[in-house]
Amino acid sequence: MRNNILPEDVAPVIELLQQCDPRLTAGPSVLEFEKSWSNWLGVPYSVFVNSGSSANLACLAWLKNKFPDGGKVIVPPLTWSSDISSVYWMGFEPLFVDITLTTLACNENLIQDSLQLHSDIRAVFLTHAQGLNGLTKKISDLCDEHGIYLIEDVCESHGVRTHTGDKAGTHGALSCFSFYYAHHMSTIEGGMICTHDEDTYQFLRMIRSHGMLREVTDNNLRNDYIQKYPDLNPQFIFTYPGFNIRSNEISALIGLSQLRRLDDMIAKRVDNFSYFLDNLPTWAFSDFNLEGQSNYAFNLILKEPDPDLMRRIESIFFHETIEYRRGSAGGGNQLRQPYLQDYVTANSILPNVLAPVTDHIHFYGMYLGNYPELPRDELDYLLSVINRI
Repeated sequence: MRNNILPEDVAPVIELLQQCDPRLTAGPSVLEFEKSWSNWLGVPYSVFVNSGSSANLACLAWLKNKFPDGGKVIVPPLTWSSDISSVYWMGFEPLFVDITLTTLACNENLIQDSLQLHSDIRAVFLTHAQGLNGLTKKISDLCDEHGIYLIEDVCESHGVRTHTGDKAGTHGALSCFSFYYAHHMSTIEGGMICTHDEDTYQFLRMIRSHGMLREVTDNNLRNDYIQKYPDLNPQFIFTYPGFNIRSNEISALIGLSQLRRLDDMIAKRVDNFSYFLDNLPTWAFSDFNLEGQSNYAFNLILKEPDPDLMRRIESIFFHETIEYRRGSAGGGNQLRQPYLQDYVTANSILPNVLAPVTDHIHFYGMYLGNYPELPRDELDYLLSVINRI
């Protein structure tokens, strides 16, 4: 990867810092970024936080407020660890559903099987993995039929279009995005939570900042609390056990600048990935569902298990100084990670289903960096190395 924060992104930050008394904590630029992001995505409400992982945590805190006694949340084994750790920290039990290779997202039929087996499922925490759409009509319909919430993790898939033609992140009760260094756009660190519901928006604003009432924009809600608690200073009423996951004006200014060219950056990523897939050797899987894709990284997955071939690929990449991530996102199959070993039970996965598709990627898959400024000659070089293996 290469730095995607350009001089034009830094210029407004320098201008801010040169002011005699600059406001650096969350202020007008954060609000402007939230509104601009909402307009770009197509939702009425967005809340800017300090990371995509914090966005994950806030989404599950919202669910915890709905279900204080917990329950189960469907998650994929191919995702980032913070999706699953957020489920645990908020007192829910993750129910692992394997993925499909064409989308790298939860298998809709296994979601259906899970809903038939368990009556206490509260949500599907769906990951749109690596720039591919993970939402299907069947998944959406299943959530509606069973009265469970859909939470969309779009942290590495900005701009993906779903089966409806709308952007990923506009379907669920909540959605979360990441603006980390390697993602489609960056605020250095940062994340966004999006929703269509105003009550959810007000809740998120409060728990983002210690649960403080003064963060709400609904005057009626604010006055209700003030009247109910007349013995408290209205500036320091803590409505919920919240966090401090606010972002700041510097990150918001960078985000506003990057957002202006996000669509162009996505188009370049899409073009790079299509070219990459068209020029892969026959031993590599390339049959991804590309409808609406906004690629995050080049996926290199063996069609068939072949330990010798995998070792040869890794050896050649090492000698050619080609960086890669074996196992793809987040270290591969999360069920194999040490942080889960004391938590996963027989009830955490479907009977006789041990995530074989995710396991295939864990052992025989990897991704390589894709970014908008990637020169075509460097991409050709990468493909030439792959085709010589």
